[in-house]
Amino acid sequence: MCDPCGCEDHVHKHEHPHETETGAWKIPVVQKILSANDQAALENREHLAAHNITTINIMSSPGAGKTTLLMATIAALEGTVRVGVIEGDVASQVDAERIATTGAPVVQINTGGGCHLDAPMVHRALHALPLAEIDPLFIENVGNLICPVAFDLGQRYKVALLSVPEGHDKPYKYPAIFEAVDLVVVTKSDLMPYLDFDLDAFRKLMQSLNPKAPVLFLSAQTGEGMADWLGWIVENV
Repeated sequence: MCDPCGCEDHVHKHEHPHETETGAWKIPVVQKILSANDQAALENREHLAAHNITTINIMSSPGAGKTTLLMATIAALEGTVRVGVIEGDVASQVDAERIATTGAPVVQINTGGGCHLDAPMVHRALHALPLAEIDPLFIENVGNLICPVAFDLGQRYKVALLSVPEGHDKPYKYPAIFEAVDLVVVTKSDLMPYLDFDLDAFRKLMQSLNPKAPVLFLSAQTGEGMADWLGWIVENV
């Protein structure tokens, strides 16, 4: 297991530092791994641009409502734009099967224990999608607030979801993801009357971390706030 993130996939199978015979410490080279991912991400970006596809990488902790939001989004945008989805999970294809019921083209990526998607995984998935029939492409990353943000997938936008039950203090604990995204969506707003979520405090915290990222507040179940989310998609696609 890799100490920083618990990930066992190929990205983190690097050599740990040790002392050589000369007494000098050998520094592990992780940069090459990230460089290889960035090169694959560049190729993904060029491939997507050639098909005029806007790609949105959605990241959150498990259970924040990514799949539910995507299903509501696909239904609301039917007849307006053609949505495609790449589903990322450690195992199973439950979420991909749910998305498939909407009629949208979807590809499942199972990381086999890895805590994030990477660009080569997405590259392979792109070749399984009918890109000529897709306008926006949503990538539902593996549920995790740490690892996914470190890996460029070739997306145009990065979106972080945070559900009301998780609490408004998550940016204190996981600042990197909230600093890096282009948009933050607070989901499950219908639970606000029952939970202690301070939206004003959350907005102020986001303003200090990432003032350029808008904060949207919605419920995919009731439809509250969905118009703002859909408007953001249509504007940016």
